[in-house]
Amino acid sequence: MTHESGRPRGDGPDVAGLQRRLAEFAEARGWGPYHTPKNLAVALSVEAAELVEIFQWLTPEQSARVMDEEESAHRVRDEVADVLAYLLQFCEVLGVDPLAALSAKIDRNEIRFPAP
Repeated sequence: MTHESGRPRGDGPDVAGLQRRLAEFAEARGWGPYHTPKNLAVALSVEAAELVEIFQWLTPEQSARVMDEEESAHRVRDEVADVLAYLLQFCEVLGVDPLAALSAKIDRNEIRFPAP
C-alpha cells in the first residue's frame, strides 16, 4: 500500500524524493533561474540565522525546553524545514549526495578525533 506521495506507507520521506518535490515546486513557479549555488547558499545562511534567532536570548535551561511550548516548537520545526530545504536544493544543484558527504565527514572525524 502506498501513500498519495507514491512512497510506501509507514516509511518516512527519502532525500531524493524531497529533492524532487522541491525541484518540482520551484520549477512550477519559475524559480529555477534564481536557484544558483550562490543564492541557495545565501538563503541557507539566512534560514539558519532565523533558527538561531529563536534561541538568541534564551538561557541554556530555556533553550532545552523550547519544544515544550507549541508556538516555539512550531517555529523551530518551520526553521529546521527551511534550512533543510535550502540545503537539499543546494546539494541537488551541485550534484552533492548529502548523506554520502555526511558519512564521509564522520569517517574523517573518527580518524581525526579518536575516542579516548
